Amino acid sequence: MPSASSTQVTQLLVRWSDGDTAAREALIPLVYEELRRVARNALSRQRPSHTLGSTALVHEAYMRLVGRSSVNFENRAHFFAVASHLMRRILVDHARKHNAAKRGGDNLTLVLDDTVALPEKRELDLSALDDALTLLSTLDVRQANIVEMRFFGGLSIDETSQVLGISPATVKREWATARAWLYDAMTGECS
Repeated sequence: MPSASSTQVTQLLVRWSDGDTAAREALIPLVYEELRRVARNALSRQRPSHTLGSTALVHEAYMRLVGRSSVNFENRAHFFAVASHLMRRILVDHARKHNAAKRGGDNLTLVLDDTVALPEKRELDLSALDDALTLLSTLDVRQANIVEMRFFGGLSIDETSQVLGISPATVKREWATARAWLYDAMTGECS
């Protein structure tokens, strides 16, 4: 993997945001391995029978990124937050298509590790999580964004705080609140 500083990546992102396609092409080799790490992180929580691989997930996210009519990335962390959101959409779309094809068959589940797990819950239905996150975003957009960045993107507390422009303490507090709310929503304990 080519080594690149956060500053170098941010400069390329700003140039890409300004319409420089050469900057986009120079950026991809610098962030590709980290995008694969994010994809592996998201896919590691899937059941072993999942048919989408990390390379395919990265390539699909890349196609959606370059297919946008305009992009506006503030920095490296913001880029990975957007990539995380795209990977979430791809995984949810994939799960829904798979479930529709099976017509009521086993749902694909997302297995959470100890650092991100909802209380007393180790496996989640990805479609149910997406539905709950969508509902949470109508109530608290910032909390939904925090969950998306931390869970799907694997961003750290500090990276998430940088993207959102809030303190790490606020991210920690809202991350805990959002996880509890999602747990209640997915278990039917909230109204």
